[in-house]
Parts: sequence; structure tokens; C-alpha cells
Amino acid sequence: MNKVRHVLGISGGKDSAALAIYLKNLYPLLDIEYYSSDTGKELDETYQLITNLEVYLGKSIQILKAAENSHEDPFDHFLKMYNGFLPSSNARWCTKKLKLEPFERFVGNDPVVSYVGIRGDEDREGYISRKSNIQSIFPFRRNMWSEDVIEKFLANERQAEVMNLLDGFDFGAQKSKFEQILVKPLSVTFHEHQKLNQLLDLGTKETNHLIYAFLKTTNYPLALDSAYFPLLDNEDNLIRDDIFRILEDSGVGVPAYYKKVDFQVGGRTSAYARSRSGCYFCFFQQKIEWIWLYEQHPELYLKAMTYEKDGYTWMQNESLEELIATDRMKQVKEDYAKKQEKMLTKKSSFLVDILDEEEGMGCASCFI
Repeated sequence: MNKVRHVLGISGGKDSAALAIYLKNLYPLLDIEYYSSDTGKELDETYQLITNLEVYLGKSIQILKAAENSHEDPFDHFLKMYNGFLPSSNARWCTKKLKLEPFERFVGNDPVVSYVGIRGDEDREGYISRKSNIQSIFPFRRNMWSEDVIEKFLANERQAEVMNLLDGFDFGAQKSKFEQILVKPLSVTFHEHQKLNQLLDLGTKETNHLIYAFLKTTNYPLALDSAYFPLLDNEDNLIRDDIFRILEDSGVGVPAYYKKVDFQVGGRTSAYARSRSGCYFCFFQQKIEWIWLYEQHPELYLKAMTYEKDGYTWMQNESLEELIATDRMKQVKEDYAKKQEKMLTKKSSFLVDILDEEEGMGCASCFI
């Protein structure tokens, strides 16, 4: 059996960078391999962050590129293959070709533990490989296990097996409470997340150790690793503010595109920023983020415009050329400023509110 590899993907975003720093500081004995998938269409700040991280980590970050033998950037190479058909939320070939496939080639058939920077204040699961040799771990969340692991662990048909494992633990006075929760079967009125949260409320460390004991009966990569897994005792639940603090305190710094830039429109003062790393023309951008790109990186906006042809546009029902018409830009900015004023009265964070509910969180692989 090959050695179990521990890997962490650096997207150029805040969360994956903070996770690399966090794991180095708290778990320095973990031998983690760092990688980044380069589409050839990243902002300069992304490459700067990778450089800063390499200095801090004292390790190189391996750059993965799709279509390595092509004379074009990976995105342009595959765009031709798709006959100019731009990726979209319904046809995310960029994720598959530029992110997932290079990653899966990088790990091959080795058993792999992949660390993913989804925070405790995010309601999404993130990328889970269909390959059985890749297991995802989420250290920032109270529940660090992936959905597939929890589903198996809490399955009604596994109840007797899990109860037998519980007999091997000394949870003190809490043990009977664990038993009460574990013997209660899942049903339409008692679903998986309720059961898991009840266990975590009793004890995160205890729940982790029990799940790990269950994993040792499976073929998950962690079951094949002879080394003790130190994250079992981790009880952290990190949110957005924690991420910015980790980046600032380390000296690595927050990528410049997350920092708010003031603008004025219709007598109002507001501020915008980019909410994501990844390609500068990411189709998951909110319209205000496209305008940020136009005003902060006009040369990249114009490049993004050149991809729109033959009826293909980055946004539904509106081209980039239409978006930057004077009246249209003013309207988008005013609508955004009004929304910000309304949200700020509810004491919401700017960087949370910038995401538009209609466009969602986008590509999980681009936000790790």
C-alpha cells in the first residue's frame, strides 16, 4: 500500500491560504503537499499570494496546469475544444478541465487526505471526489468530516456496529447520553444533521474519536494511515473574521482584491471589492464585481469582452459591453449601494453581503 498523502489546494483565495497557515502553526508534523491549479487567467494578486505563502510555509506550492503541452493558456486551449462555448453555472467545463482533472492526475491512485478551507459559518459541503482514494477534511468546521462519511456513520443499518465501537471508549458521565442519541434511528422527523449536531453538542472531540474508530473499519485513506491523526482533538469553528486575522497576523496578508474600494453614486458613498479568487472573468461574479473589474483592472475587463461572441456571454441576458454603458453602470452601482445601506442597518458584514443570492457561492473547487 502506498503512503497516505496529505494535500492542500491553494486557490489564491483567503480561506485556503489561511488554512495552510493554520495547519502549519497547529499541526507542524503533518507532511502536507501544497498545490495550485493555474488556469492562466488569474489576477496578479493570486500569484503574489502564492509567493507569500511559499515564504511563510517554507515549502514550494506545486503548480498544476491542464493541457501542459499546449502553446496556449489552459482556458484558451479548452475554449477552442468547446468551439467558443463559454462556461456557465449550468455548464462548468472550466471546473472539470482546469481544476478537477489536473488535481486527480496529481494524486493519481495514491490514498489522499485533502484539506479544504470551508469555514464554520458557511453552509456548503465543497468538493468531494468520486474517487475512493481521496478523502476530504474540513478543519475550520466543527464537523470536519465530509457528508459521505457522516452518512455512512449514522446510517440506521450501521447502528449496532457503531454501538460496539462506543463500548471501547470511556466518555465518563457523557457515555449514556451518547448511547441515547446513537440508538435513536434516523427518520423523517430526526434527520442526519440533527443527530450529528446532538453528538457534537455533547462533545466534539469524543464524536471525532468515535467517527475515526468507525473509519478504521473502512477503506477511507485515513483508515490506511498508521500515524495518529492529530485533528481529532480539534474543537475549532472558525468564521470569516478569524480567516482575515490569520492572514494579517501571519504577515502573508489579505489579497488586495478583497479590500474595499470606495465609490460614489447618486449622492451616496459605498464600497465594493471582489468576493472570490479564481479567473478574473468568473461567471459567478455579481454585476457590481464586474464593474469593480472594469474600474480597477480595465485591461482585463476588455480581455473578458473579447471572449463574448457568437451569442455567448458571461452573464445571462446582458453582455459586458452593455453593462458598462454609462446609465447601466450607474443603475447597478445605485442598486448595490442601496442594498448595502439596507444590509448595514442589520449589522451585516460587507464581505458577506457582497454575494448575490441569485448567483450563489459558485464553484467549490475555486473557493477552497
